[in-house]
Amino acid sequence: MSESRPTREAYYRVLAESISEQTLVVTSLGNASYVWSNVCDRPENFYLEDAMGLALPLALGLAVSQSRKRVVVAEGDGGLMMHLGALITVGSVAPRNLTVLLVNNNIHAASGGQPLTNTGLDLTDLARSAGIEKTLYVGSLETFRAHLPSALTEEGPSVLVLATEPDVPPAKPAFPMNPPMMKQRFMDALGVPRYVPAMFRT
Repeated sequence: MSESRPTREAYYRVLAESISEQTLVVTSLGNASYVWSNVCDRPENFYLEDAMGLALPLALGLAVSQSRKRVVVAEGDGGLMMHLGALITVGSVAPRNLTVLLVNNNIHAASGGQPLTNTGLDLTDLARSAGIEKTLYVGSLETFRAHLPSALTEEGPSVLVLATEPDVPPAKPAFPMNPPMMKQRFMDALGVPRYVPAMFRT
């Protein structure tokens, strides 16, 4: 871990110490999910596999539909650039229970470490221009520890842009990522009835 840019895992360990049992956590593809599964696996996690840039839209939907629960999403800067409309929609809908952790490593880590098309883009300014006033650039674990509690308890939405050391080699997840099984585990944690296609209903 460099002095100026903590690793993803270091940020995650602080997050794991701070969330409540009821907090819903959505993580984007690759190491965003793999590392979190090793740090804090729980039924209330939704690991988004092979859908780059869609963690934030999913978390937004959860925040609206599960308004009594805090929703935290770990999205990457590359994923955000693929679906900037999601950030704009967050600013418009303004869910009070949504906390966005935007991992800012300036690369597309999940696809091999290619640099972003614009590594100089100020993501905090971008979030504020989308209408999200509670936005903060975080460059150290001390700053993260100081500001995370309020981001998890006060009315949002809030965005914490986490300056992060790149982690291109894939981490080994805590278990094989099976999307249907992970989806069902998450639905069970929410108490959502199992979906049965209409053609199979009696």
